[in-house]
Amino acid sequence: VPLVESGGGLVHPGGSLTLSCVASGFTFGMYSMAWVRQAPGKDPERVADISNGGRSTSYADSVKGRFTISRDNFANTLYLQMSRLKPEDTAVYYCHVKLGLRDYWGQGTQVTVSS
Repeated sequence: VPLVESGGGLVHPGGSLTLSCVASGFTFGMYSMAWVRQAPGKDPERVADISNGGRSTSYADSVKGRFTISRDNFANTLYLQMSRLKPEDTAVYYCHVKLGLRDYWGQGTQVTVSS
């Protein structure tokens, strides 16, 4: 189940980035999706979730009001718009889907917030 993230990079504090995750190998529009991040030396943190149709979303308190998760079911693509970025947002960001009992992750994309 390929999940391919892109869009990461180096950004100054207060800046913005948009991450993308292109999915294949399953019926994308039937499944909820999520973004999860992991900073060095820290446990993974579930950043945002979105329902299969995109109408329902939820966010970690740490990103609420700054990040927006969305999806395009015609393009099989998941997005994460990130604004007002902080150094503590530095992490590898992964898209995630659970199909039945199995979890699938992409290879991740690095986001570094630094002046």
